[in-house]
Amino acid sequence: MLEVQGLRGGYGRITILTGIDFTVTEGEFLGVLGHNGMGKTTLLKAVMGLIPAAAGEIRLKGQPITALPTHRRAQAGLGYVPQGRQIFPDLTVLENLHMGCARSGRDRDATVARVLEQFPRLRRLLERRGGRLSGGEQQLLALARCLCGDPKLMLLDEPTEGIQPSIIDEMIDTLRMICKTQKMTIILVEQNLEFLMELADRLLVLQRGRIRDEYRGDQVRNAAVLAAQL
Repeated sequence: MLEVQGLRGGYGRITILTGIDFTVTEGEFLGVLGHNGMGKTTLLKAVMGLIPAAAGEIRLKGQPITALPTHRRAQAGLGYVPQGRQIFPDLTVLENLHMGCARSGRDRDATVARVLEQFPRLRRLLERRGGRLSGGEQQLLALARCLCGDPKLMLLDEPTEGIQPSIIDEMIDTLRMICKTQKMTIILVEQNLEFLMELADRLLVLQRGRIRDEYRGDQVRNAAVLAAQL
């Protein structure tokens, strides 16, 4: 689904990613773990095209996307839920979802109805402005808005940050259902170990802009091993 080879990038003259290599298979849930400042968010931004790659190659479904602008990557099947959610606070929940439909070109009402089946909490909030939602409700809205674009691979950046436990449990259930019913491929940057352990099939540990370790199978469920990385 996604191949990243020799990826380097950063902000201006400051290099953050110093050579990233990994692949993600279709339907896989990949977690990315690491201390603050190790390049996790930068990695997602580089894959999405929000910052340029200084070197390396990114391929989506076998096609090179390294030189494509962000909107073309979205058209190719990438979806992005940024850290801090970044919903439109002055738009209603329904208007935010309509904005998410802009890329797909599909029937807007049918798309929103389908997505709301996975986010029942949002149904009673459709006329409320995004800025008046709780942090957890805003995060659910950000996820739902992304899904309205019908992505094939979704990039999630710290979705549990500042979120109450009940919403985190709801997100776990929702993401599991999405993976099962839609065979969604997901890359999750997260520091909440329990969240990662519940969802990830495989974990990459990022350190100083490089992948230092990789965990699979039972290792992903080993809290002591993962806690040592943080």
